[in-house]
Amino acid sequence: MSSALDVTDANWQAEVIDSPIPVLVDFWAPWCGPCKMMGPSVDQLADELDGKLKVVKLNTQDSPDVAARYGIMSIPTFLVLKKGEVAHTVSGAMPYPAFKTAVEPHI
Repeated sequence: MSSALDVTDANWQAEVIDSPIPVLVDFWAPWCGPCKMMGPSVDQLADELDGKLKVVKLNTQDSPDVAARYGIMSIPTFLVLKKGEVAHTVSGAMPYPAFKTAVEPHI
């Protein structure tokens, strides 16, 4: 079983930008209720798409530089990046089927 990897400002380049496969980034914070609600869905997606999609979580409170660079104004926000470029953005909490449907076409 795969689960989302925690990333920070320090390992962003190596884990996300330099990834050979698409990456889903979950921008979240510990005080965010909707972010906590999406946690199991993020981990389920990581498991189901293991090998096709790398799933990472970035705590915007601990790593504000990356969040600012991508203009993250509300959380949860999810970015799909391919070869370091944003391919798709999804914002807000939603049921797992809707989340998967929103992300999967962009990997």
